[in-house]
Amino acid sequence: MQFGQMRQSSALNPGKILILVLIYALLWFGTLNYRHLIPSDEGRYAEIAREMLVTGDWITPRYNGYKYFEKPPLQIWVTASAFHLFGIGDWQARLWTALTGFLTILFVGFAGARIYGSRAGWLASVVLASSPMWVISGHVNSLDMGLSAFLVAALCSLLLAQTSHNKNSTRHWMWGCWIFMALATLSKGVIGFAIPAMVFLFYSISAWDWRIWKRLHLLSGAILFLAITAPWFVVVAQRNPEFLQFFFIHEHLERFTQTAHSRTGPIYYFLPLLFLGFFPWLAQVPAAIALAWQERQRKFSSGWLLVCWFAVILGFFSISQSKLPGYIIPIFPALALLVGHQLDRSLNFSNALKLPWQLQTLFCALLGGAGFFFLSEISKQARPDEIESYAQYTYWIIAALISLFAFSSAAFMQAKRNGLSSIVSYASGFFLCALIAGTGHETLGRAVSGIDLVDRVKVSIPKNVNFYSVRILDHTVPFYLGRTMIMVEFPDELEFGVNQEPLLWLPTLDAFIDRWKEDRAAYALMAPEQYIELQKLNLPMQEVGRDSRRVIVKHPDTANTLQQ
Repeated sequence: MQFGQMRQSSALNPGKILILVLIYALLWFGTLNYRHLIPSDEGRYAEIAREMLVTGDWITPRYNGYKYFEKPPLQIWVTASAFHLFGIGDWQARLWTALTGFLTILFVGFAGARIYGSRAGWLASVVLASSPMWVISGHVNSLDMGLSAFLVAALCSLLLAQTSHNKNSTRHWMWGCWIFMALATLSKGVIGFAIPAMVFLFYSISAWDWRIWKRLHLLSGAILFLAITAPWFVVVAQRNPEFLQFFFIHEHLERFTQTAHSRTGPIYYFLPLLFLGFFPWLAQVPAAIALAWQERQRKFSSGWLLVCWFAVILGFFSISQSKLPGYIIPIFPALALLVGHQLDRSLNFSNALKLPWQLQTLFCALLGGAGFFFLSEISKQARPDEIESYAQYTYWIIAALISLFAFSSAAFMQAKRNGLSSIVSYASGFFLCALIAGTGHETLGRAVSGIDLVDRVKVSIPKNVNFYSVRILDHTVPFYLGRTMIMVEFPDELEFGVNQEPLLWLPTLDAFIDRWKEDRAAYALMAPEQYIELQKLNLPMQEVGRDSRRVIVKHPDTANTLQQ
């Protein structure tokens, strides 16, 4: 054991690790502002935060001016605060997602080091930091990363509490677990508590360990949980009596059991996402799970709890009637801890890695090279007006493939003499590949984002005019224009909001036409097809600007009306 510990400590150079972490942080945060926001999550949650900041109402979230109770407000609060401190913009909208994703990588490393040893913790961080789905999710403004970060923080706190031999330390880490569950609940709802509860129950049954329930500090933990979560739920329900039924019944029970949200998928929906999202380390997963199975009979098995975490989350959302890619993001840190432990065991008695690892790195190097033969397939996905954008994206894919090929080749050559360096090189290639491919998506995302259209027309639109959204809910234009819109006929996901305040929208196209004729200082957003339809009705409209997906028009009398 002493020999193994000496090898672990000598294999890690704190100075080199610090440099790598700083470089990683620079790349991780330095790319946040390159892309513009895209529909739907990115624009939606940025706009809700902008409206919260502008209105000063930090209790009742609103989207496009309508009540929006789909999710709790923690991320909206933080993003609105970022807008207040740093101004309203793209990187500020993504800051919370990026920060929680990055800090989770560090916390996973810390927890892995405390549970399995310093080198295992470092390897767990390396694994997570190079998992493509974690990298990409950390640069997309959605609620899934913040939720995942707090869920994983609760998981790691539980592991640290149950592996600690100090009663005070156990109590403090368990309190941390309850606090993180509360923050997860404020991030996305009851799932922040339900997932850890289901995992823990499954662990207790599968390991037949019921004594652990005595070490959860249930009473004091529940008090902490309620002290953090209850205030907002109580206040928002007092101000909005309709909140409780919509939030708990519609958004939780019905979302899981019914298909009304049109987010269905086959039971194997998440398997391709798991394959792509954890692709660099899939070969290590079977051995890692087998190792956890061997260790499950211990007084407390960290590895088996991690396996339960992975299995329960994957199984729960696979049978749900509502499926979105981000739902399984919390499983990747658990897999990273398992794989980090397995890689550490592989390095215990030799500085080199065996033939399977060498073949794995060689395969990925060849994969990076083979990718060049499929570049022509990218442009085939393009609409006629977006062929140039797809051609530009090809250059980003080339850079991503070069990174994958170069670093995987380096990992292959290092495998025989320095296994740890080989793992880091291999991980670096996949991190850069995912980061470059994700960042380069701006060439495609710009077409679906409304930024270019808004840049052309924003300065010409007066502040105090009505702006109608005709049979369309655009998730980026309101944010970039800095104004809300009056929904017409098709409320989309704002149906609950318009039902609560029916006077704030126009339920039919005919009602809009009548209003438009009267409102001589007004603007409207619509799809090009809708514009053509209204032109045929001789509705007085003057085109202000358009792109391939949307048209902005104004009433021809707008200028004269405003002058009066």
